[in-house]
Amino acid sequence: MLKEVQCFARVAARLSFSVAAADLGMSQPAMSQAITRLERATGTRLFDRTARAVRLTAAGKALLPHADELLAAATAFAAEAARLARPTIHLAYPPLVGALAARVARRLAGRTPAIGVELTVAGRGVASDALDRGEVSAAILTTPAPARFVTAARFHVSVDQLAVPLGHALEPRATIAPDDLAGQVLLTPGSRAWAGLPGRSRMVADDDFAAALDLVAAGTGVLPIPQLLARTIRRDDLRFVPLDAGDLRITYALAWARERVTPELMALVQAVQDALWTR
Repeated sequence: MLKEVQCFARVAARLSFSVAAADLGMSQPAMSQAITRLERATGTRLFDRTARAVRLTAAGKALLPHADELLAAATAFAAEAARLARPTIHLAYPPLVGALAARVARRLAGRTPAIGVELTVAGRGVASDALDRGEVSAAILTTPAPARFVTAARFHVSVDQLAVPLGHALEPRATIAPDDLAGQVLLTPGSRAWAGLPGRSRMVADDDFAAALDLVAAGTGVLPIPQLLARTIRRDDLRFVPLDAGDLRITYALAWARERVTPELMALVQAVQDALWTR
């Protein structure tokens, strides 16, 4: 019946049995037979046909929206079934590396056979707990990752900006050196202080730069931040000043539980490595 409904909708759109048949790769007699079967099944005449024209009957016009809904539902059903049949892997990642996570998802979706990727934004603590519970297959974590996890595909994000509140004494500087931070409160999203920087560290929510920036704007402290993130932020209550702190960086790695290795996980590892090499 679904095929007959598809034929009905196509003839209604084209108002031509021959053109509709060509669209669906059918012969014109086969198209006519499909419409006849549908008319018999419904007990309703759907088209008025003459040698020169094809027109929808009143019943055909009334049934056409329902046919369109049925075909749309069938298409959605087939798409969802295909998605469910496709192997899927769950990846947790911090917001800072969202662009990398998206590239990895596209790579896996484009491979043969395709692998679906469910992405979950999560800081280090939440992601680690999710790995322990098996809720995600892998996570991008700041290093060193907990020793119970296997890691690969390590990469670095340079930290070369300092977020300061509007009107802060450091705001007019063209460049800020580490010594300029003496006496400052340095906000730290994560579990470790900034290596090599003077000042007093204050830890904030795990990997949450957005929460840390709110604290900056409130005058609580200043925040070393990657330019990668700074250039995406538009706020009028703080400023980003270049920070010359040498090799200051945040290091990440892909981590997973050693007892949950699957072919899809290994494909994810390869996709992350490929994405890092080709960015």
